[in-house]
Amino acid sequence: MAESKMKTAFTAAPGALDNPLKGWCTYDTEEIYLPYSMVFTYVSWRELEPEEGKYRFAEWEQKVWETPSAKGKYIVLRVYIDYPTLPLGLPEWLQKKGVTTTKYAQFGGGESPDYANPILIAAMERLLYALGERYDKHPRIAFLQVGLLGHWGEWHTYPRAELFAPEATQIRVIDAYRKAFPNKKVMARYPQGYVGKQAWLGFHDDYFPEDTGDEGDAKNWYFLYNINRSGRAENWKRSVIGGEMIPHKGSNALKWLGSAKDFAFTLKRAEEAHFSWIGPYSPALENPPTPAFTERCHRMVRRMGYQYRLLELLCPSTVAVGKPCALTLTGTNEGVAPFYYPWAVELALLNPQSQVIAQQPLRKTDLRTWLPGSFTLCDTVKWQVPPGRYTLALGILSPLTGKPAIRFANTVKVTQGWSHLTTLQLT
Repeated sequence: MAESKMKTAFTAAPGALDNPLKGWCTYDTEEIYLPYSMVFTYVSWRELEPEEGKYRFAEWEQKVWETPSAKGKYIVLRVYIDYPTLPLGLPEWLQKKGVTTTKYAQFGGGESPDYANPILIAAMERLLYALGERYDKHPRIAFLQVGLLGHWGEWHTYPRAELFAPEATQIRVIDAYRKAFPNKKVMARYPQGYVGKQAWLGFHDDYFPEDTGDEGDAKNWYFLYNINRSGRAENWKRSVIGGEMIPHKGSNALKWLGSAKDFAFTLKRAEEAHFSWIGPYSPALENPPTPAFTERCHRMVRRMGYQYRLLELLCPSTVAVGKPCALTLTGTNEGVAPFYYPWAVELALLNPQSQVIAQQPLRKTDLRTWLPGSFTLCDTVKWQVPPGRYTLALGILSPLTGKPAIRFANTVKVTQGWSHLTTLQLT
């Protein structure tokens, strides 16, 4: 006898505002006014390796990751050597080995190391391999930015271009990041030179949205201008794009989301660049002045990155215990980017008390392939449970908690992260 197929249609609803690895990614040290899932952290090399080969990763994690704003959140990380106005981030032991620095006055002043020094280059590689050993598979780390070189680790020493790292150093650093972090998504600031040849890299625009575009009047430092001319316009399909709103607290977020016209410009820039997140300065650090400002912030979050809405499920209404249960689930990604990690997509059976009785991974499903637009999930599972009536539920599991973490833009009931799909009779 042929299986009796049942069709279930799902109702759309506004998406979650704190789904993981998208939205606002703010400084962890300031008051945050809007829902968020990530925090942005700068850390100096000196703090991580105060003595040669003796890394203080655990101490740094305890200090930063457990603050009230960061606790339980995902981390975006950038390591720096030179941060204008802050103490030099170069470890003292490298200075004793002969790595010199040059003082500069721009941006409040600081010291720029000799990036051509082979001792420094080899030490940066060792640091990156140590970072990779600890964080490449660490579930708290969302993304890494290629730092180390230039002011703020932002890969420039403007206007003192002569202080910046030569191309040979840039190549060594990029290659070391690639080797150290095969499982994490890494972002670079400027898609130029050797960096612009890397199909695996993501990018961050730290002057959003003013200098993000690529219209006819775009300058040669504009973000999308360089993305497109370096041939990296498709990188967003493989690695994450994000960046910082122009960091003048108290004005820019209010400006760029403050009127309908400016917000339309800002949203268009995020869509064109396929942004997944904005930070560390972002609208989440501004106390919302009006309901309209809050509504625009929410629209930005729901458009950035991924937003999955389920459309329809086709599966048997009744299936025998231990027999194949084939299902087809269709949906749409309403965001502008995919999800970038192979988090497990699983089905669960819930009893009448909404307890999970059984789970089954959908091994044919790769979340990373759900690009903007429609997607279809087709798979077959077998349930080895006592006969009875169950709720069939769907979950996308975070490696950080081992529990479902991504919510769908639907009105479905959710129990402990599991989204209820339909009822299933096991005989």
